[in-house]
Amino acid sequence: MFNIIAPLDKVTPEFFNTLQEKIDFKTKPQGSLGLLESIAFKVALLQQSLTPVFTKPSIIVFAADHGIADQGVSLFPQVVTEQMVLNFLQGGAAINCFSAQHDIELKIVNAGVKADFSHITSPHFVNAPIALGTKDFSQQAAMTKEQCLQAINQGAELVKLQHQQGCNVIGFGEMGIANTTSAAAIMAAILNLTGLQCAGRGTGIDQETIAIKAKVIDHAVAKYQLSGADPLTVLQSVGGFEIAMMVGAMLKAAELSMLVLVDGFIASSAALVASEMHDDFLQYTQFCHQSEEQAHQLLLTEMGATPLLHLGMRLGEGSGVAVAYPLLVSALTFLNEMASFTDAGVSDSE
Repeated sequence: MFNIIAPLDKVTPEFFNTLQEKIDFKTKPQGSLGLLESIAFKVALLQQSLTPVFTKPSIIVFAADHGIADQGVSLFPQVVTEQMVLNFLQGGAAINCFSAQHDIELKIVNAGVKADFSHITSPHFVNAPIALGTKDFSQQAAMTKEQCLQAINQGAELVKLQHQQGCNVIGFGEMGIANTTSAAAIMAAILNLTGLQCAGRGTGIDQETIAIKAKVIDHAVAKYQLSGADPLTVLQSVGGFEIAMMVGAMLKAAELSMLVLVDGFIASSAALVASEMHDDFLQYTQFCHQSEEQAHQLLLTEMGATPLLHLGMRLGEGSGVAVAYPLLVSALTFLNEMASFTDAGVSDSE
């Protein structure tokens, strides 16, 4: 479905060595800029350039409703998804503030909200619902196979359009009441974990509701025989339209050699599906933060991911991506502008 080539297979050994030397011989002890050095190296590999730059950074926020909300797994009513989409479009959400602060283009996508947005015309809004929310996966599969593939392809197409406009670094956010339940179910199925290991507070639910959430997850994994199932079956059975679109968007971005910025728990569940679909996908990612959702640290560990930040955030929307983005810019700034020992006439270590 996607043609993703490992970054190292795109460059020569000479390029690899020259890049490493450029980083190592800046006026600093080797490795002293920590994760910034790893990021600079990764982006230079993706762009196949010793002087990489970010162009037209973008965040796409996918929104959709979830039938599983009927099982009482969220603190907020389902109508909040629609209300938050309108808030995004009015510029009033956290992601609006943070993306504007750092000059990041923001697009909002109706992937399947239980509402009619046909009257909205905005260059920052894409109205492409697969359906009016997913089905309640405690009763039936969240979506059909056809709907799942349609969502993946729609996400991929949106990234293709951003790339054609010059974007080479892109992050993804989401909005959807009860979508932490879908994300946790995806995690439980793929990593063979229990619902209690994966279910968290989401929008702020109490321990009793977390137990309900965990039971719903365990029931679904057993009902659809998801342990050991292929990732598309997992996504179709318990996922959300916004998560499926994110999977396609992430995979297309990797195919196009873009840097994929991964937000919190829900975005990470999409990245988990994408990594199961393609072995080399994670080499194109940067995980932006570790959220307060209790299973996120375990999910990051399972994917071998090192997040940039740990600020106690658990908002979603792509907010962690926007907050982390300046650090990514700093990584390229040191690579491109910092003097080498030779340039500065500074003695190197013996």
